[in-house]
Amino acid sequence: MKNFLKEAAHVKPTERQLNWFDVGFYAFIHFGVNTYTDREWGDGTEEEALFNPVHLDCDQWVNAVKAAGAKGLILTAKHHDGFCLWPSCYTEHSVKNSPCKRDIVKEAAEACKRGGIRFGFYLSPWDRNSPYYGTPEYNDTFCHQLTELLTGYGDIFCVWFDGACGEGPNGKKQAYDFPRYIELIRKYQPNAVIFNDAGPDVRWVGNEAGKARHAEWAVVPGELCFRSEVQTGPGPLADEGSLSHLYNTDQEIGSLSNILYSKGLTFTPSEMDMSIRKGWFWHENEDPHPLERLFRTWLTSYGANACLNLNVPPNRDGLIDERDVKRLRELGDLIRREFGTPIPARIKPLDAPGTQPQYEIVFDQPVRNVKYVEIREDIAQGQRIETFQITADTHSGAHFPLYQGTCVGNRKICVLQDPFQEQNPLLSDTKDYVEKLMLFVTAARDEVALKEINVY
Repeated sequence: MKNFLKEAAHVKPTERQLNWFDVGFYAFIHFGVNTYTDREWGDGTEEEALFNPVHLDCDQWVNAVKAAGAKGLILTAKHHDGFCLWPSCYTEHSVKNSPCKRDIVKEAAEACKRGGIRFGFYLSPWDRNSPYYGTPEYNDTFCHQLTELLTGYGDIFCVWFDGACGEGPNGKKQAYDFPRYIELIRKYQPNAVIFNDAGPDVRWVGNEAGKARHAEWAVVPGELCFRSEVQTGPGPLADEGSLSHLYNTDQEIGSLSNILYSKGLTFTPSEMDMSIRKGWFWHENEDPHPLERLFRTWLTSYGANACLNLNVPPNRDGLIDERDVKRLRELGDLIRREFGTPIPARIKPLDAPGTQPQYEIVFDQPVRNVKYVEIREDIAQGQRIETFQITADTHSGAHFPLYQGTCVGNRKICVLQDPFQEQNPLLSDTKDYVEKLMLFVTAARDEVALKEINVY
């Protein structure tokens, strides 16, 4: 058991995964014929003449998402309807036969470069327009289109796939050749992470509503992410059970209750993807979600060992809706206001066991309204913290937790709460100011390696 936990603690990310974590928060752009038909999923029979964004401005997209703090943008180059936002040589169902006749993938990539953010793309494997879909020839067509995108638009930070697999025009479903797709991406864009349910680099969080798990581990069973590299031997209970039930919606993916039964562990962190409004494509009658919901989602994704991919759909003019532009700016302003400058503090490690370290966070002067503590492990060495708590000085000298958490990983933003706020005020033992906080790691898989601690 102890040896397996040590192995689990040393499962490490690749350089491309570390770079993806550094991006942290990026935007999704769903744009295509669905924008003009007021649908979410097209059927592949839409006329190319529908697509006519007369005021298309990809710089406006980039400026809007940058205002929220996003550091990247992923464009839906082709959705399930098969309509391509670049003039692909392998289909007539593309911008080249629309009134627009502009290479929107190119314009988006160049706008990202001008704006100083990263560019990626989503190429739907499901194609309801292609006559080859459901045959071996379709994988050839898909690889040709994938190669066009990988070789013609500069550096790509993320290639995004889902597992959507419905019927094509011939009524058949397709057997996707993901190993071949992955090989192409590694050949032409070796620094790009690949998002897919089963890995190899980034997995789906399990919902599209911005809901987080209580513990979001990046070290997960290879049974779930079977396209990722397995870095450990089997768990101590691997011969006594099965993880065949495991799926991305499982709430305990990386917890001990699952990994003990695993045949081997991978490093495959999760992305939380959601839309700024109800739909993924633009619909005139929809408004953006409240600021509070978007901020909470940011805290529980970017701030909880995952990354946030926030969809922002352009309208029929080819512009981000002004309602969404306003909400993105409000989100960025709130993030900058809450996390602009850390409170000056000294971090003092105390003499304690390596798997239960304790740290004093001593402020240069007493402070009021301490709201957040950000903890970061050095995940280049592995993810190790299982549980921790944060306490503050009290009148009596007792240590009531202001926060109790599970795993940390790349980043954990802890929203502190007065433990007595919902009790009789006569029972309150807290002070009006804080001179120091205590971080106590109560359990870890191996000796803890912290990267930084910040207080806001």
